[in-house]
Amino acid sequence: MIQAEGLSKTFFVHRKEPGLWGSVKSLVKRTKEPRHAVRGVSFHVGPGEIVGLVGANGAGKTTVVKMLAGIIVPTAGRARVLGYDPWLRDNRMRAQIALIMGQKAQLWWDLPAADCFLLLREIYQIPRQRFDEGLAYLAETLDVDQQLNVQIRRLSLGERMKMELIAALLHSPRVCFLDEPTIGLDLTAQRAIREFLLRYRQDHQPAMLLTSHYMEDIERLCKRILIIRRGELVFDGPLAEVAERYAQHKMVAVELSHEVDRQQLARELEGLGEILPPEEGHEADLGLRLRTPRAQVAALAGRLLQLLPVTDLSIEEEEIGNIIARIMQEREDENENEEGDEE
Repeated sequence: MIQAEGLSKTFFVHRKEPGLWGSVKSLVKRTKEPRHAVRGVSFHVGPGEIVGLVGANGAGKTTVVKMLAGIIVPTAGRARVLGYDPWLRDNRMRAQIALIMGQKAQLWWDLPAADCFLLLREIYQIPRQRFDEGLAYLAETLDVDQQLNVQIRRLSLGERMKMELIAALLHSPRVCFLDEPTIGLDLTAQRAIREFLLRYRQDHQPAMLLTSHYMEDIERLCKRILIIRRGELVFDGPLAEVAERYAQHKMVAVELSHEVDRQQLARELEGLGEILPPEEGHEADLGLRLRTPRAQVAALAGRLLQLLPVTDLSIEEEEIGNIIARIMQEREDENENEEGDEE
């Protein structure tokens, strides 16, 4: 339902020397500098999939989404959304897609949500019965039945985001682009949005492409992720595979019956694992967290049970967010080394 092949986008920015003289020179001759926002990105998304697009600020995530939605024309490459070229902006395609951007509002600020939805009904030419049934389903699922007649500007941020979701999904799109849909929301609102998206996916089976800086969004919603760094796609695969392929360490957590000498313990465990400092507010806890190479997990666990008054022991994978951050940093270091070699 979504196909991208070699998508690339280059912007040109103007460089100006500082000061008055620099401004005068720029009037005569402007220096352009290319900025490669996206470079050769290829992937596909099938029906019923929620695929996470992960990357740092400025990595190119939103540019990819905007190209697929037809807002931006790529410099190179091609894409197909529901069989259409997105940047031709065919109304038959636009009637079947939705774009939700957490930082941009599409509803009319001074109108109540119910009136906004009636306007969208006319825009999308949704039959009355289908509109009423769809609105009732979405409002009930998102628990905003009582806020439909309240002006958008008088709603809380979480309620406004729910209304934005309803507006985007009223016409039952087959493809949804979700760009930071939970940004700025509190934990309760984030959880409600995530649960709604899972239920909507189950009921309607659209293809969804999700960008988010909240790893809980990615872990809860996506079984497959795309990692993009400086415009390049560096990973495309199952979320579970990230830990298997890239996590070099595991975390071992132990609960103790009484306090121990941590410095002495660190010497005893040298070569097996690293004792992590206690989290803020947990300095007095009788718990230890250790980071150990995957190959040393069994040896470390055995040594801990031998040395310490252990009441509980658990072995966990590293946090997925830390692993992804390390993948992106490693790629960045590789590129810097290559640039240095060329010089």
